[in-house]
Amino acid sequence: METHVSRDLTTHPDIVAPVVRWWSVMAKQSQNIGQEDISELGTAPDVAAAAQAWLVYLKTERGLAAHTVESYTRDLGQFLFFLGQHFGGAPDMPALLALSARDIRSFLAYRRSQNVGSRSLSRALSALRMFFQYLERRGYGKNDAVRAVSMPKLPHAVPKPLPEAKATALIEGSDLAVPEPPNWTLARDTAVLTLLYGSGLRISEALRLQVCDAPIKGRDTLRVTGKGNKTRVVPVLPVACEAIQRYLDLCPKKLGPDDPLFIGVRGKRLSPRIIQLRLEKARAALGLPATATPHALRHSFATHLLGAGADLRAIQELLGHASLSTTQGYTEVDRAHLLKAYNDAHPRA
Repeated sequence: METHVSRDLTTHPDIVAPVVRWWSVMAKQSQNIGQEDISELGTAPDVAAAAQAWLVYLKTERGLAAHTVESYTRDLGQFLFFLGQHFGGAPDMPALLALSARDIRSFLAYRRSQNVGSRSLSRALSALRMFFQYLERRGYGKNDAVRAVSMPKLPHAVPKPLPEAKATALIEGSDLAVPEPPNWTLARDTAVLTLLYGSGLRISEALRLQVCDAPIKGRDTLRVTGKGNKTRVVPVLPVACEAIQRYLDLCPKKLGPDDPLFIGVRGKRLSPRIIQLRLEKARAALGLPATATPHALRHSFATHLLGAGADLRAIQELLGHASLSTTQGYTEVDRAHLLKAYNDAHPRA
């Protein structure tokens, strides 16, 4: 795992170095933190050991995604660093268990002063709630202060899908992004984009596929591992199957069943950034808005299915949403579909 500092910290030199040291220590897989690591961390030994055990628990027992664990690590590191500044010394376990709701709110206000948005603050508070719940269940002690703090109000976000014609143009026009690129990379990128729009995959899900997962040789479904390592089966359009087969036929490297399905020019698993850059250039060539991102193709998949009369529960399953409320956001995009359904179904319409 690599040391990572969130962008909003880079303008605050007083907090960067301690958080880097925190993340460097916490990123280690061993549950045993040596005295040298503790002194480098600048946190009381009992707190550092409990924090490391919690992170291992999140990854191994809860099965949270690596990016989620990384985010929670930064959140906890920033919180402990703040407490050290707030109280004039590294907090130990008794100090953590004696925190008040006012202390928690002070941390959130401090982060807000660094222009951290409500979503990041909400995630940080969720991480702290999980951490203190872990401490209670593992017998360290109980502190209800974090539960007494309300979640920050989140802005009401509505998915930003592309119109059907523009979604199609984005996929078919990906060859405009780079002048005379290798044919196999164009075929690869087209296959990735077709999966995002044709099957509603997240970019991370598409790039995590192995060759043995490829929907070729008569297979028209795909088993996808999504957030929280949850698996789902999604249908794959014939055009997507053909795009993947064409890419495999043109790929200069002979791929084995356990190799990544989509690779870069160096033969390693393809980076999401490559697809993002390709779309950025394609947007400029096609005159598409900045909202035309890889994830917008997933939004477009759901919105266009809903507009064609698909059931909301079915779309939830295809997208891999844990809650129907997440999928319901798409109903706000396609109000025309809702009005038609109302007029068709209501006896007095």
